[in-house]
Order: sequence, then C-alpha cells, then structure tokens
Amino acid sequence: MRLALQTDFALRTLLYLATRPGRSTVAEIAGFYNISAHHLGKVAHQLGKLGLARNLRGPGGGLELGRPAAFIKVGEVIRAFEGITHMLECISTPGICVIQPGCSLRGVLAEAERRQMSYLDEITIASLVPASGDLVTITVDFVVQEQRESVMDPTAELS
Repeated sequence: MRLALQTDFALRTLLYLATRPGRSTVAEIAGFYNISAHHLGKVAHQLGKLGLARNLRGPGGGLELGRPAAFIKVGEVIRAFEGITHMLECISTPGICVIQPGCSLRGVLAEAERRQMSYLDEITIASLVPASGDLVTITVDFVVQEQRESVMDPTAELS
C-alpha cells in the first residue's frame, strides 16, 4: 500500500497535535515538518469535517484533536483519506479477469489487505507518540543514527 500525500499529512498532523497541549496553527505544523502550508490547510479542513480535529477560527484559534489520540486509529484515518483501495482490481470487481473464477492470487491478496488494515486498526495515534512526548526527539534520534551509519559505512560518500 502506498499512501497519498494527503493521507501522510493527515497522519503527521494528528501525531503533531497529540504531542502538543492546546492548539496549533497550520503554519506551525507545516513549518515543523517543512511541508506546504497551503496543502496542509486542505488536510486540516478535511480532518475537521471528519471529526478527527477541531478547526477554531479567529484570535486564539487553531487546530486541536477532535477526540483523544487514544481513540483515533491509524486505519480509520487511512480509510477516511484513501477510501477502500485494493492491490488489484479483481479483488473488488467480479468478472474482470478471465482466470478469476479459479485464481488463488485474488484470495491471497484480499487476505493480505484484510490483515494489513486489521493491524492498522489496532494502532492509535497515542501509541505513536514518543515516550518523551516530543517529536523533536524522533528527529534528533534519526539524525544521530544516520550520522553513525554514515561514519560506520566505508562506502559512504564524503560530503
């Protein structure tokens, strides 16, 4: 499964909101992730329509979670933004392929999809929040790990 950019932004926005007390602005979130504020604004609007976030206008306004992060499932967010998608068209459309009646690949891929979504339905936004409660920790840890790997890799290019 490959997620659309809009879904990626939605998940990242919810994760950001889960680590911040109070409200955040679209500009703050976009700045943190270094992504388009315009595109993120559309995502924030959709999150509000879905009840996953609350959009508050005016002075002191901003964006906040629509319900506790422990009650927002990753699978729910993906379905809301992606719709129901399938690896192959034959999984959802009978009679589309000449070998479909006796094809076992269709069943295998349908089961893989079911298991994937079942797993994602068990994961909450709250469970993705780092123990420190701060996304900057993730960023710093990632950069440090990348630096260690490049030092340890003798084939890495010198900058």
